[in-house]
Amino acid sequence: MIELCAITKSFAVGLPYQLTAVRDVSLVIEQGQFVVIKGPSGSGKTTLLTLIGCMARPTSGRIMLRGLPHPGLPGSADSAEVEITSLPERFLTAIRRATFGFIFQHFNLVRGITVLENVMLPAYPTGEPYELFRSRALQLLELFSISRHAATPVDRLSGGETQRVAIARALINNPKVIIADEPTAHLDSGLSSEFMEILSTFQAQGKTVLIASHDPLVYESSIPDMVVQMRDGAITGITRQQ
Repeated sequence: MIELCAITKSFAVGLPYQLTAVRDVSLVIEQGQFVVIKGPSGSGKTTLLTLIGCMARPTSGRIMLRGLPHPGLPGSADSAEVEITSLPERFLTAIRRATFGFIFQHFNLVRGITVLENVMLPAYPTGEPYELFRSRALQLLELFSISRHAATPVDRLSGGETQRVAIARALINNPKVIIADEPTAHLDSGLSSEFMEILSTFQAQGKTVLIASHDPLVYESSIPDMVVQMRDGAITGITRQQ
């Protein structure tokens, strides 16, 4: 479970050009939910995802995690509730690595290295034996039918193949939560629908899925359990699917 309590995120605080990207947002995301955060560009969707994913800290408010891995925290357990907003950076890094898998709008694959090397990148800092996460990476490539491209530089892939590599990379550390920021922005309708179906299979395995998108193919799909509408940094509505 992820709980946001009156979260606000401002930039250039105290300066004449201060910008508030997220305003007093409170939200509860249950474990295993598929949630879409929708809204126009500049509505605060991406900033909210970075706060949830421990990539930034809020200016005010609290973010709580319960029932998710809390690596490195003395005496912690998966059932414990942890307030991540007050943790030192080293703990945030460990939680981010163990808990969240990220799929970015432009996929952020590293050009000039192979598909397999890209998928393995997030696993190197964990200290896990190389052969174990290499084997897992190959299994993911097989799962997404791109194992034949394991030794291919990512620069040579099609859009659909690039998308599958990005998903495989997000899953390499077996995260409990998958976060995707505008993942269909550069995909055609067919690939967008395929992407949603792939993510729904991981929700069926108990993973939580969070997507920020202004794509109707995403937020009008029957797959999400909850659609959160944002505008000007605030939540303006929540729709729950039956």
